[in-house]
Amino acid sequence: MDYNRATSLSEVHQSIDTSNKSKWKKLFAFFGPAYLVSVGYMDPGNWATDLAGGSQYGYKLIWVLLMSNLMALLLQSLSARLGIVRGRDLAQANRETYPRSVNFILYLLAEVAIAATDLAEVLGMAIGLQLLTGLPLIWGVSLTVLDTFLLLVLQRYGIRKMEAFIVALVAIVGISFLVQLVMAKPDIREVAQGFIPSIPDNTALYIAIGIIGATVMPHNLYLHSALVQTRKIKRDDAGIKQALKLNFIDSTIALNLAFLVNAAILILAAAVFFKTGRTDIAEIQDAHRLLEQLLSSKLAPILFAVALIAAGQSSTVTGTLAGQIIMEGYLHLRINPWLRRLLTRLLAIVPAFLVILIAGENQVGALLVFSQVLLSMQLGFAIIPLIHFVSDKHTMGKFAIKPGTKVLSWAITALLVYLNMRMVYAEAIGYISGNGNVFIDGIIILASLGFVVLLIVTVVYPLISRYRQETTGGIHTPQVSLGELEKPEYKCIAMALEFSKKDEQIISNAIAHGNEHTEYLLIHIVESASAKYFGTESDDFETRKDQEQLDTYLALLNSRGIKARGMLGFRHRAKEIARIVNHEKADFLVLGGHGHKGIKDWIYGETANQVRHFVKIPVLVVQ
Repeated sequence: MDYNRATSLSEVHQSIDTSNKSKWKKLFAFFGPAYLVSVGYMDPGNWATDLAGGSQYGYKLIWVLLMSNLMALLLQSLSARLGIVRGRDLAQANRETYPRSVNFILYLLAEVAIAATDLAEVLGMAIGLQLLTGLPLIWGVSLTVLDTFLLLVLQRYGIRKMEAFIVALVAIVGISFLVQLVMAKPDIREVAQGFIPSIPDNTALYIAIGIIGATVMPHNLYLHSALVQTRKIKRDDAGIKQALKLNFIDSTIALNLAFLVNAAILILAAAVFFKTGRTDIAEIQDAHRLLEQLLSSKLAPILFAVALIAAGQSSTVTGTLAGQIIMEGYLHLRINPWLRRLLTRLLAIVPAFLVILIAGENQVGALLVFSQVLLSMQLGFAIIPLIHFVSDKHTMGKFAIKPGTKVLSWAITALLVYLNMRMVYAEAIGYISGNGNVFIDGIIILASLGFVVLLIVTVVYPLISRYRQETTGGIHTPQVSLGELEKPEYKCIAMALEFSKKDEQIISNAIAHGNEHTEYLLIHIVESASAKYFGTESDDFETRKDQEQLDTYLALLNSRGIKARGMLGFRHRAKEIARIVNHEKADFLVLGGHGHKGIKDWIYGETANQVRHFVKIPVLVVQ
């Protein structure tokens, strides 16, 4: 099996058939992925930056929201194009293109982006619960672990039900702010003036970058390129062209709705707080407390809290999916979604706990804004490879982006990278000039240099590498010759046995691929506690029984004139199978598709998926 051709979100890949439908049914069949993506554009992290921008600068930063939304629409359409045309998500495409060391760093940065996103969700949910019920913030942070199980429930009903759930939560957020806007009665003329670009000072720049980071989110680019593959389309030119068009319509509607929600938050903050002189409002809790007082309505703060919870909860689902895509694409490692969700959530809870315990609840707002700035810093490392991939005519064929789109995409990337580097430079210089610790100053300087070097590598490497000849992701491969198609002859076929009913299938499939000259190597891994600790020195009951079973198999095969020998392995199942196969120079491997049971399978997944990483010979997985 070729793992390089593994699909994104395999459990729902092409699960929605878009063929043989009427015009309107086909349109609605494509609607959905962009709504899951749009959730990331209105999560609690956006609230913090929008509230800070509106309360401190009135309507002056609305243009940043609009610009961010237009950027997002372009970039998300490129992400969808990659998934539809190449059948690859962004993480898979990166793995096929960049060196292993660069990919590992890009993977770590993507995980940082997921953690930063989840941090905003944790804090948003906890704040929402506190505002509605009075529950202490630290307890609210603890309770957010429970929403891990929400994804399990949703996944049982399929991708369409999940999309419907997200749309319902988005509707709750939108309606809540629409009602509050009607209550606030903003000045439409002043709102319109906010679309004239201006950056009043460095603080406004910091908030603007935070808004961009909260709007154009790196994990959404990974997510969208995988979600569009849940639609089954005709793989001819007409089918791909239609899919691109309908997905663009889907993205336009969904992201414009997200823009309206973000604009509503900023306008509400400007109309209620900036206009009354409360320019110090940057905390969600302060905004909630003052809404009732300034709008003379008890409904407004309730709607505010409900919308906050809905926004945080919807982001929970999409963050988990994005994490799954990133881990599978970069590492070829798949773990159960609930465990992935739990690990991600714990990574977000730890910093939230530390900030609340050490600095107090009054620093939560600053942590939210920082999480969005951190997201913005990761953007370049997702956007740059994406533009390379969708510009490549070799792999995208006639669906490579046009020169005008390419220029605009690179211009947006250059602007984002410039703003990020300017911010990083200002923050680093400010910290170094006021800090007497040379060691920390050195770390900051090295990290900044590493940031720049990695940016250069992501830009230059695809231009000078030979990945175009190595990749198998092209749309049309010209003048293919299949050669003589000679049947391979295997000298040594290894088979990993489980000592279960599946062994008969494994052995029969192995023999079917051999001939009268083939030697068969029977492998079994002893997994007792003693064997894991002592390895080859183990002599416990299970080890002896496993050796007896192996000898029985060998005797049966030899009695039929089949040349076979056996070996026991110890400790880690996948690594030990690979070690024996490589050491004994086997040229073909047959193994079962489900080796472990219980908690090991939850954590590590099937042994077969790991073994394929460690061997360089054909592998047959018997399901």
